[in-house]
Amino acid sequence: MINRPMRFAIIVIVLLIIIIVGAQVVLTPSDTNPAVDTALTFVTAAGFGDDALASSLVSAEIRAYAAANCRDGQLSACIDDITPDDWGNLMSVVFRRAAPEGRNWNVDLVATYQDNKGFSGVCISTLVEPVAVADGEAARWQVARYAGFVHCGEAGAREIYKTPDAPNLTP
Repeated sequence: MINRPMRFAIIVIVLLIIIIVGAQVVLTPSDTNPAVDTALTFVTAAGFGDDALASSLVSAEIRAYAAANCRDGQLSACIDDITPDDWGNLMSVVFRRAAPEGRNWNVDLVATYQDNKGFSGVCISTLVEPVAVADGEAARWQVARYAGFVHCGEAGAREIYKTPDAPNLTP
C-alpha cells in the first residue's frame, strides 16, 4: 500500500503533467507562420530537386541568380553544389527559429543529411519577405536571400543572418 505522502506526490505529478499538456494544446497555434512555411517549403523543395516549386517561392533576383550561376539554371543545382558530396542526400529540414526584421522574417532552419551530417545538423538561413498582392488576395511570401548550408558545429553557423559575409550567401 502507498503511504499518504507518496500518494500526494503522485497526484501532484499527474496534475502537473495534465496542466503542461493542456497548456501545450491550448497555446500552440494551429497554423504555422506563412513566412516560416515558405522558407521550409523552399529549402525542402530545392534540396529534393523540385525546381518548379522552389522557383515559385523565391524572388526574381534569386531566379536570375540561379539562371546565371547554377548548373542548368536550377536552384536545386545551386544547393547541391554547395553541399559536400560526403554528406549524402537530404533527409529532412526543420524549423529552428525566426526573427522579424521589419515586415520581413529571418528564418533559420536545420537540415539533416544522410551521411556524416545528421544529429547536429546543417544550418540554413533565409530572409523571407511579403509579396505585394491585390486587394482580396491572400498574403504571400517569398525567399529573398538564403545562406548557410554549413554544418551547425562550425563557428558562426548559429547566427548566419547576422553575418554580412555569410557562407554561400545568395544572391
